Amino acid sequence: MRERMRKPKAIIVGGSIAGISCAKALILVGWDVVVIEKTRGPPTGNPTGAGIALHPLSQKIVKSWLHQPDLLHNITLPLTIDQNRAVDQEKNICWIQARDENFNYLQAHWTDLHSLIYNTLPPEIFFWGHLYLTFCISHEKSTVNVKAKNLKTDEVIDIAGDLLVAADGSRSSVRQTFLPDSKLRYTGYCAWRGVFDFSKNENSETIQGIRKAYPELGNGVHADLGPGTHTVLYELMYKRLNWILYITQPEPELKEVQLQ
Repeated sequence: MRERMRKPKAIIVGGSIAGISCAKALILVGWDVVVIEKTRGPPTGNPTGAGIALHPLSQKIVKSWLHQPDLLHNITLPLTIDQNRAVDQEKNICWIQARDENFNYLQAHWTDLHSLIYNTLPPEIFFWGHLYLTFCISHEKSTVNVKAKNLKTDEVIDIAGDLLVAADGSRSSVRQTFLPDSKLRYTGYCAWRGVFDFSKNENSETIQGIRKAYPELGNGVHADLGPGTHTVLYELMYKRLNWILYITQPEPELKEVQLQ
């Protein structure tokens, strides 16, 4: 009897949407997978994050991962319009600069999409509450060993695998090993974003005013461009508004290391 071949094993650092999507894709092609994530557990029911738009190809891939493809439509709104307006605040006028009526995206809240993908994965592959520390590659460069610390007990564990995936964000600790001199480039503006839940007050003066200003709000992405600033507004499932405010300004001095 032929000896059964060992499955290759991937170690994914980061349990956000990128990390769990990598996990799903690798499992489907026959890999064993572990995911190291420093947060204590999956963000199910947590208002973490904001809106995220799904390109038609992304929609197709996510649907292929689901036992019931229609589940994706239960957490998303269709975005058929992408509209950019220029705004003259002094004259209190605006005009359309660009408008795409065949946008064909879907809009989801980050947590809803994460939960949808996460629920397709075996829970035992996750090391929640573990902080990635370092890795080393074997002498023959065929395997990798990763060290991670349990943030609750301070126990350091070793995980051996064949592939290391860095899905730990723009300030990736893994990437710093390969590119220690690489720094983030300031884009020229700062941004604030949030999600406004109006489910308990949908007839308020504020919401009525927004809908009057953006009569097609539920069907698309609306960007208003002004001197030195622009805003983006779109509606999410379950009566929520995703908003983003950008302000052009010199690079600020950051006192904290956490930034995106």
